[in-house]
Amino acid sequence: MSDFNDFSNASASEKAEASELQRMIAVEQQKAQFQAQVHNFTDVCWEKCVDKPSSKLDSRTEGCLVSCVERFIDTTLTITNRFTQMVQKGAH
Repeated sequence: MSDFNDFSNASASEKAEASELQRMIAVEQQKAQFQAQVHNFTDVCWEKCVDKPSSKLDSRTEGCLVSCVERFIDTTLTITNRFTQMVQKGAH
């Protein structure tokens, strides 16, 4: 059984195609992860801030949603940065 990452017998064009495919897969994974994050904070913030749905958001609900999303993004960035630091320290 051949390993997808084993390019030792592949031609230059096959290596380039495989590399491009891996890049495209990584991009799609990032898109899926972003969409999952948006879905997650939409659920969390909706439950926290919206008492009863209506045709317009009142200022309290809008402010709550903005604050909730900003906290969620800040927290996600902090965690991501921390993991990046840990990986970089582990690589050195």
